[in-house]
Amino acid sequence: MSIRWKPSVTVAAVIERDGRFLLVEEETSDGLKLNNPAGHLDPGESPAQGCARETLEETAHRFEPTALVGVYLSRAQRPATGEDVTYLRLAFCGVLGEREPGRPLDTGIVRTLWMTPQEIRDSRDRHRSPLLLRCVEDYLAGIRHPLAVVTTDPSVFTGG
Repeated sequence: MSIRWKPSVTVAAVIERDGRFLLVEEETSDGLKLNNPAGHLDPGESPAQGCARETLEETAHRFEPTALVGVYLSRAQRPATGEDVTYLRLAFCGVLGEREPGRPLDTGIVRTLWMTPQEIRDSRDRHRSPLLLRCVEDYLAGIRHPLAVVTTDPSVFTGG
């Protein structure tokens, strides 16, 4: 009997302001790493909703996705555990709202920071995923797809 392959679906925000990108520094089993605000898609939400939720949880900023930057597939073997994981990432850009005063950052998030594209390129050894830089480079190249490219069937919200 074969085992069904199930990639982990994640959503990520590519947020640029004045030539800098909003990243998070987070604790991982491999130490402190940098990433886009990102996380797993939860049941009952569209990818755009998941991206807005993850951004709020990890940065304390509201975020409204306005375009899809891309859909990415990557595979990683975690050095600490040896776990082999494949990720399917949907990356969105959009409008960043103000920070919600007093809102704590998600567990494991140490801080948020703004980095230039060159600073991101120069810190590759600290990236949680190779998709961090790829998403930023695609954004800088002007890649944008309409949100309508990703369709969420109503059954996602009603449970069947």
